[in-house]
Amino acid sequence: MHGNTPCGRLCRKSLAATMDASAVRATNILIADDHEIVRSGLKAILEARQGWQVVAEASDGKEAVSKAVETKPDVAIVDYALPIINGIEVTRQIRARVPQSEVLMFTMHDSDALIGEVLQAGARAFLLKSDAQHYLVSAVESLSAHKPFFTGKLSEKLLETFLSAQRHPPGSTLSPRERIVVQLIAEGNSNKEMSAVLNVSVKTIETHRATAMRKLNLTSTAALIRYAIRNKLVEP
Repeated sequence: MHGNTPCGRLCRKSLAATMDASAVRATNILIADDHEIVRSGLKAILEARQGWQVVAEASDGKEAVSKAVETKPDVAIVDYALPIINGIEVTRQIRARVPQSEVLMFTMHDSDALIGEVLQAGARAFLLKSDAQHYLVSAVESLSAHKPFFTGKLSEKLLETFLSAQRHPPGSTLSPRERIVVQLIAEGNSNKEMSAVLNVSVKTIETHRATAMRKLNLTSTAALIRYAIRNKLVEP
């Protein structure tokens, strides 16, 4: 009988520890934010959790999509105001190319229109940067179990967004693709550069640009840039 021997007790403890470790589900995470200090702070919070690992970081939207395809994270934390490709388009591309990856939209702003866009793009969690300290871990836990996450305040805004959607006629606001074209214009990209980033023809870019200006009743690129800054599509 070895059950009560020191070796037997030690073996049981070792086995129990191994089983406990294996019970912790590994969660691989991508962080996409153009501020290194933000990425570092998020990484410190996340990797303090057993079994959680930040497998990739990105400082712009194009890099975020590329690294998501490469690493296939369980959860991608995506800043809305990413350069090159904004968070909405990044979300759409990640969900299309890596459908098993859940996306958490991370932003400083919480407008009704933005929350609606986030959902349409395929993100299932929305977190304000000011709330990260309190809710980041809960949000990632929910997403890793493929469950949505919204704080109470944002849930109310979400309901308002869908209730008010019927009151806005189609075409009264920019489409997601028109919004990203406006963002890229405001960031100083040429039609040719935008066509390369979005993988569409220059003619398609010109069409989106013209449609956006018509919808917004704008007549110059300078006015379009002012609109982008005022509506936080880019940071001034």
